[in-house]
Amino acid sequence: MKKTKLILLGAMAFLLTIVIACSKDDDSSSSSASVTALTSESAVFSATATINVTYSGTATLPYTGGNGATYSAGTAVASTGVTGLTATLVAGTLANGAGNLTYTITGTPTSSGTASFVITFGGQTVTITLTVNAASTTSCSSATGITKLICLCDALKASLTSTQVAAMQISYAYASIIKWSNFPDAIYGNRVGLKLSGLTTAQKTLVLALLQEISGSTSNEGYEELVQLLAADNYLGGSDYGEAYYHIAILGTPASTGTFEIYFGGHHTQLSNTYVNGSLVGATPSFRGVEPCTYGTSLSFSKAVNSSSTATAIIPMNQEATAFNALLTGLSSTNLATAKQSTTYSDIVCGPQKDWSFPTTKLGVKGSAMTSTEQGLMLAAIKTYVNDLNATDAAAFITLYTNELSDTYVAYSGSTGLATKYDYLRIDGPHVWIEYSVGSSIVLSSPATHPHSVWRDRTTDYGGTKQ
Repeated sequence: MKKTKLILLGAMAFLLTIVIACSKDDDSSSSSASVTALTSESAVFSATATINVTYSGTATLPYTGGNGATYSAGTAVASTGVTGLTATLVAGTLANGAGNLTYTITGTPTSSGTASFVITFGGQTVTITLTVNAASTTSCSSATGITKLICLCDALKASLTSTQVAAMQISYAYASIIKWSNFPDAIYGNRVGLKLSGLTTAQKTLVLALLQEISGSTSNEGYEELVQLLAADNYLGGSDYGEAYYHIAILGTPASTGTFEIYFGGHHTQLSNTYVNGSLVGATPSFRGVEPCTYGTSLSFSKAVNSSSTATAIIPMNQEATAFNALLTGLSSTNLATAKQSTTYSDIVCGPQKDWSFPTTKLGVKGSAMTSTEQGLMLAAIKTYVNDLNATDAAAFITLYTNELSDTYVAYSGSTGLATKYDYLRIDGPHVWIEYSVGSSIVLSSPATHPHSVWRDRTTDYGGTKQ
């Protein structure tokens, strides 16, 4: 009996030895792989990386002292520093001596800088690094739509210090999006965003590239008008006026989902473009003003905003005034008399800090009383504002406002020339609200007038955000 037990115990021990031996053999393909050194400084990446651009490449990591063992694929190693990337070892067999390990690198880097991967293999641990480049206007050139806008925002952010980014990009909140004014900074000091005065030429170029992307390309509208308005403020100069006192802000996070706003504003220019889930849903309030105002004559200036500006005269509001004059003089005598108001307007009614305060009573002549030609003149005047947007974004607003022309009113006060102090015009529809008011010169004695004008929307101001 004792002999039988001893035989059984011996057999079990033998089987256990076999199992252990087999287990060691199954693991030997990876756990037995060893090297004497990993040469991290000689690691080579197959492609360059750029912020917010999907990356797919490989990293080749040299080693010495390989023992010829086979090794299996590894688990993903997440990047640190710049996050969003992973490195995964590709299965292979070590050389007996020197050779290379291959890692697949995939993901989307969330910032510019250095992405670091801590690599452990064959008893050695090293860190390999991949440089992630900042986006540039060149890297954004092939993109379109919201993708290009996000790329340009990222390119601007990547050029700034962390302190500058914190000043420019803030949370999207009603209390912040309404902080704009037609007063200079010395009087109104509550604007949000990063002031242009602290930017380098390269950084300002990126700001202008962003503004150009969201602006229209129609002659003397959109971006061209914006540049002229800044140049007019440069012409005023002094300690209160000029492009240096304008602010750029990103409220929220530019993305194809969620809500964010691009804000640019200062003394005589303000734009608020609000995007929801990758589409522009609000392009207003959009304020424009200018001094000096030349009303058709050329006032030469040399204080251009950037070297690429080809403007030779300060004429940014002439196109609007001309369109309004054509509208009023194109009305029949009956419709013109209906449009005429006895009230004197010294400034626009729905200006800064006058949010969601549209008058409930419509004034002037209604579009349904106009001929198709007269309605066409009204639409042409509206387009001088909507065409400040790029063509794709402008199209939706033009379609909406065109469909509502019959329910849109035109009213004016003063003269039809829109070039005399207290001349005033209003276009008021179910959605569109436009005002143009001629006021007195503030800084210069001649020319004697300068206009203020605003485009608002009764529904989509600030993307429809209300307190």
